[in-house]
Amino acid sequence: MTRLFRTVAAVAAALVVTMTTLTAHAQTPPNVLIVGQIAEPQSLDPHTVTATNDFRILVNVYDGLVRFKDGTLEVEPALAESWTVSEDGKTYTFKLRQGVKFHDGSDFNAEAVKFNFDRMLREDHPFYETGPFPLSFNFSSIEAVNALDDHTVEFKLSEAFAPFLSNLAYPTGLIVSPAAVQEHGKDYGRNPSGTGPFRFVEWLSNQRVVVEQNPDYWGGAAGLEAVVFRPITDPNTRVAEMMAGGIDVMVEVPPDNLATFAQDENFAVVEQAGPHVWFAILNTKSGPFADKKVRQAANYAVNKQTLVDDVLQGTATVAAGPIPPAFNWVESSVEPYPYDKEKAKALLAEAGVEAPELTFYVTEGGSGMLDPVTMGAAIQADLQAVGFKVDIKTYEWNTFLGRVNPGLEGNADMAEMAWMTNDPDTVPYLTLRTDAMPDKGGFNSGYYSNPKVDELLEQARRATDQAERGRLYGEVQAIVHEDAPWLFVANWKQNAVTTSAVQGFKLQPSFLLDLRGVTKQ
Repeated sequence: MTRLFRTVAAVAAALVVTMTTLTAHAQTPPNVLIVGQIAEPQSLDPHTVTATNDFRILVNVYDGLVRFKDGTLEVEPALAESWTVSEDGKTYTFKLRQGVKFHDGSDFNAEAVKFNFDRMLREDHPFYETGPFPLSFNFSSIEAVNALDDHTVEFKLSEAFAPFLSNLAYPTGLIVSPAAVQEHGKDYGRNPSGTGPFRFVEWLSNQRVVVEQNPDYWGGAAGLEAVVFRPITDPNTRVAEMMAGGIDVMVEVPPDNLATFAQDENFAVVEQAGPHVWFAILNTKSGPFADKKVRQAANYAVNKQTLVDDVLQGTATVAAGPIPPAFNWVESSVEPYPYDKEKAKALLAEAGVEAPELTFYVTEGGSGMLDPVTMGAAIQADLQAVGFKVDIKTYEWNTFLGRVNPGLEGNADMAEMAWMTNDPDTVPYLTLRTDAMPDKGGFNSGYYSNPKVDELLEQARRATDQAERGRLYGEVQAIVHEDAPWLFVANWKQNAVTTSAVQGFKLQPSFLLDLRGVTKQ
């Protein structure tokens, strides 16, 4: 309790910072890191959320069986010390670390692992109703999870599934405390318990999430005493707080401010490439975008190079399709749609539509959304220049997700979106398959359906040879590019800025925020 009191007191002191001037840097508490997040988290239950904004907190509170190796998307041991895979690729057996406990004092063991995956995948599980679990799609190939003994767990798959280990390393694979779920039920997301390097202290809505060092962490105690995650939705406010010293780390820096921070010796700018795609979902079921020619016209109408160069200040490249170029082993020769206003007008004429009216959902901010209000206005202007009439409706991030994820039918014709991913399977499988429609629990909010794409995605999931997977995903890229169910816009190089007092801070290709090795002078 004394330790907890000290942590909360330090946090309270950190948040009493005032911005009387932007040149006099305030002093945040020593060894307490204040992180400026882009939005309020939805939940601290890793199985129920989808946003990288939330995952950046959760990977510091929880561990998975495996994790991404520092600086890569390669998988390494975490709560599992080792594993074996059967010759047919359908059975994975994990040997678990011994002596690990959850933050609530309960034991981590094979039964806890089984509880986690059964909770997500079995509708008859007593705690299945604590969901929904939107990314449980990642584990749809699991037929059974068996606790062979306290420290050995076996996964039986329905078929060989190449992305399985990578999906286990993604935050949906983080392991929660069964005892805490049993105690808190549907309120577990406000009362989290993991095995990670930091343990939960408090969550004050729209103010802060506080975690403190777990001194008993199996990987060795983290260097920081505590971390405070502050939701600061407005990017200009985040910048002002950073300049004033009210926060120590700012993620997703507005492009216009990067040069300013880079030239100031009080700050350090950190950048890292990773698999990201920024796009606009198009409603292929009803309205103007039900016609492929109209969707293609939109892609020709928007000057994406100007968006990347001017709005995003060169921090991204123009996207060609749903699979980011960071997966350089995917065999794709697809080039981005060129900016061609006359081609766009010709396609609209061929489609027989004149001045098509669109409702465009735009968010104020969100994980990887890259200055979404400015981007939305620029896209609106380009579309209107070729004859579209575009009405923008803007929402706060979590409200926005609540409108987009259930599907656009009857509400909107297009909506901004961004995904950070860990495997070329993830984004198309969750957002472009026929069986990933919103009413089936998926994220295909634009209702795109192409049986050939469905077939290729299933083949690529079963392929164990990376070259074969690369060929299949290249075919997916080509077909989706032609069908244009999205307005393909940008692939981003993520960034963050820290004060000079922060040491050991890194960004990861996974877009996650691993703070184990961070210290603050």
